[in-house]
Amino acid sequence: MDTIYIKVYIFIIIILSAVFHEYAHGWVAYRLGDDTAKRAGRLTLNPLAHIDPFGTLLLPLFLMLVSGIFIGWAKPVPYNPFNLTDKKRGTLKVALAGPATNIGLAVAIGLLIRLAPVIGLSAMFIHFAALAAYINIFLALFNLIPIPPLDGSKIVADLAPAAMRSMAGVGILGLFIALIAAFYILPPIAGLLFYLITGTSLF
Repeated sequence: MDTIYIKVYIFIIIILSAVFHEYAHGWVAYRLGDDTAKRAGRLTLNPLAHIDPFGTLLLPLFLMLVSGIFIGWAKPVPYNPFNLTDKKRGTLKVALAGPATNIGLAVAIGLLIRLAPVIGLSAMFIHFAALAAYINIFLALFNLIPIPPLDGSKIVADLAPAAMRSMAGVGILGLFIALIAAFYILPPIAGLLFYLITGTSLF
């Protein structure tokens, strides 16, 4: 299949996966008593409500065209931690919701791939499903990098606030650190998780 069609498919999956990721943040916050996301019109799966011009459009397209890799995120869902009923771990739960949702999607797709020989799914379907699973795994891992504004920074801030304070001033350098991690550290980890989830190798 033409490479351009595969890249378009990957781009669409990135957007949809990022939408589910951000919706999960808002949904968990809402379940914990904060309706900020709902009042902002972000408690929806409509992609238009979550698109970030840089993280959802420009960066993923640029990286896919020049390097073949993909990284992306959606516009962060707003929430007010002071409204959460769980004062001790509410922020942690909201932060974990996005990556956990991406892993959950990958597991669901992985189960479908494992059942593919039994239910007679085509090789092309399995290939595209595998790409979707890998993308969700990669997005989960990328968002768990403990650099602001990624979810990992909020998780570390909740579990080890002193460590997070020491990283608070990284600024634009944090983006470069995250990109280096995405290029050199995350792919083998994502590949291992992909194998454990699907029972096969993507590459």
